[in-house]
Amino acid sequence: MKEFDHIGIVTNEPRDGESWVPCSKVFVTNLRLHPQWIEYIRPAEMPDVDPADIGLWKLWNLPHVAYRVDDLAEEIKDQEVILDPFEPDDFATSAFVHKDGVVVEYLEYRDLNVWFGQETPWRPAGPAPRDQ
Repeated sequence: MKEFDHIGIVTNEPRDGESWVPCSKVFVTNLRLHPQWIEYIRPAEMPDVDPADIGLWKLWNLPHVAYRVDDLAEEIKDQEVILDPFEPDDFATSAFVHKDGVVVEYLEYRDLNVWFGQETPWRPAGPAPRDQ
């Protein structure tokens, strides 16, 4: 299974409610609190990436799209991995690939009800279902 999760945008502006991700040295916002499912990523220090390293350069300079997956290892097999699997926190494992000209993040969640210690249950993107 692969389902849309969020859009990630790198910024240099601090945002309310940021969480610190020690392993990647970035602050991130809670995408589940944004109406368009946007996660803002603010590096403590912007990495200096050689533009010849296209995938990694795009990771730090352009938005990425993220998907929830059931099997991260299977999803990234034979892909151009630009950031190896890592655990940003205890709720998920993440990896970034360069695919079809864009950066794609895959997340294998262990707990969809938490985002960096914040109780924020996952809900499908899009309009809320109407009562019938």
